[in-house]
Amino acid sequence: LGAPVGDTLTSARNPAEKALPGFKKVKPQVYAGLFPVSSDDYESFRDALGKLSLNDASLFYEPESSSALGFGFRCGFLGLLHMEIIQERLEREYDLDLITTAPTVVYEVETTAKETIYVDSPSKLPPLNNIYELREPIAECHMLLPQAYLGNVITLCIEKRGVQTNMVYHGNQVALTYEIPMAEVVLDFFDRLKSTSRGYASLDYNFKRFQASDMVRVDVLINNERVDALALITHRDNSQSRGRELVEKMKDLIPRQQFDIAIQAAIGTHIIARSTVKQLRKNVLAKCYGGDISRKKKLLQKQKEGKKRMKQIGNVELPQEAFLAILHVGKDNK
Repeated sequence: LGAPVGDTLTSARNPAEKALPGFKKVKPQVYAGLFPVSSDDYESFRDALGKLSLNDASLFYEPESSSALGFGFRCGFLGLLHMEIIQERLEREYDLDLITTAPTVVYEVETTAKETIYVDSPSKLPPLNNIYELREPIAECHMLLPQAYLGNVITLCIEKRGVQTNMVYHGNQVALTYEIPMAEVVLDFFDRLKSTSRGYASLDYNFKRFQASDMVRVDVLINNERVDALALITHRDNSQSRGRELVEKMKDLIPRQQFDIAIQAAIGTHIIARSTVKQLRKNVLAKCYGGDISRKKKLLQKQKEGKKRMKQIGNVELPQEAFLAILHVGKDNK
């Protein structure tokens, strides 16, 4: 796809031994899956990403397949704003309809076999019994804000699992430095910081290190089938509340059908939340005239047996909003 900014051009006959120094490749901080709504748009989608990446060296993408969403791409972005801009450009300039999965950061995983791997998607996380240690990226956040909002901002940082490393007063302004997990920063930290400080606080952050943390993957099961595109990685302390909230959101978004739809959130084999979308009951007696009770019983029994079969082979169609619901888990109740 051409020569990215930073590549060294050299003679084919007499090539240089090493590249020119001073160029550093930009590393994505946030990853998300992008999938075309129609599988017919896959080729157009791939070409569009190729064209965008020519003038945006920070955009990373690789093919990804999902059992729920089909074929798409795992894309890396500098942050949530960058992700939104790329998605909007794809939809406006290239006339594509896309589904976006929840954004995640890169986790460092040390397996029980003493291998170190980097995971940018919940579906790539090894089983719990194969993980020796899971490390999350920590961001060093520098904030400048008026003294009047100091208490509120410190409360927000603590809520986001932050650790204060420095605080300096400059007249009526305070320079705060916190180490906060990158997953918390990229989710909604900037929006909350602006609302907490009424727009007066500024934020600058950069990756600091990987740190061991008690993170778990929360899977969503629809009628006992795991939906890989709805999984999320979160801290164990927040897993119960986020699992419950996600299940309730899914219940509101999945349309009712001719059979019950069980929605569960699970950590490994342990179910942490459950809800049910109740079935629509079709009136099978509508065309049954007269008072023949045995005929009515026969029709109701036939409907009951049919629903049993539907439960076994029932393929639940998830609306696009269901995949976007995960983006708002943990926000609405703040």
